[in-house]
Amino acid sequence: MNNIAVSASSSLARRELIRFFRQPNRVIGAIGTPLVMWLLFGLGLEESFSVSPSGESHDENFLQYYFPGTLVLVLMFTAIFATISVIEDRSEGFLQGVLVAPVPRWSIVLGKVTGGTAIAVLQAVLMLLIAIALPMQWNLISVLHLFCILVTGAFGLTCLGFVLAWKLDSVHGFHAIMNLLLMPMWLLSGAFFPIPELTAQSSVGQMMIHWLMKLDPLTYVVSLVRQVMYESQQADRFWQPDIGTSWFVTLLFCAVMFVIACRVVKQRK
Repeated sequence: MNNIAVSASSSLARRELIRFFRQPNRVIGAIGTPLVMWLLFGLGLEESFSVSPSGESHDENFLQYYFPGTLVLVLMFTAIFATISVIEDRSEGFLQGVLVAPVPRWSIVLGKVTGGTAIAVLQAVLMLLIAIALPMQWNLISVLHLFCILVTGAFGLTCLGFVLAWKLDSVHGFHAIMNLLLMPMWLLSGAFFPIPELTAQSSVGQMMIHWLMKLDPLTYVVSLVRQVMYESQQADRFWQPDIGTSWFVTLLFCAVMFVIACRVVKQRK
C-alpha cells in the first residue's frame, strides 16, 4: 500500500509540473506582478525608508528590505495558481476518478501539494537570480538554508490553497477568497513594512497591528528569508523573531495545514 501511495503522489505531482510547463503564462503571472511591485515600490520609497539601527554606516534601502517579501509573494501567487487545478480537476471529472482509486487520501494531498511546491520554488529561484545584485551573503550554507525556507514556506501556502480550493466550486470565488485572505496575510508579514515594537506610548491601532503581525505565520517565513539573506539587523523600534522561533512556527504552520488538508479530503462534499 505504501508503494501505491508513493506512486500515486509522484504521478499527481508530475501531472502538476507537466501542466505548468504547458502554460508558460503562469510564470508571467506569478513572477511578473511581484517583480513590478518590487521595482515600483522599491524605487519610489527608497529615499524615505530606514530600518537599520542608528549609528550604522550602511543603511538598508527599501529595495533590499522589500526583496524577501517579494520572494514570499511569488510563493503566494504560485499557491493560488497551482491549487486552482483542484477546482478544474473536479469540473473535468478527473478528481472524482482519483478519489475512487484504492489509494489513501493523504497521498492525493501530498501529490497535489508537492507538485505545487515544486512549481513555487522553481519560480522563486528564478526571482532569486535578481538577488545577485543585492548584498546577500552568497555562500553554500546560506543558499541551502534559503532553499529549505522557500520549500517549507511554499509547502505551507500550497496546503492552505488546497484546503480553500477543495471547499469551493468556482474559480472566481476561489480568487476572491484567496485575495481576501492571502493579501492581508502578506501585508501583515513584515514584507512591506516592519513590525513596530510596543512602547508605553503605543496606540491601540499600533498594538493591534503588532499582534496581528506576530500571529501571522507568513511573518516568520519572511523573517527567515530576510535574516538568511542579510546580516544587517533592524532598529530596536522594530520587532523581529529569532531564527529558531521562526523555523518552529513555519514548520508548525506546514504541519497543521497538511493535517487540515488531509482531513478535508476525507470529508464528503
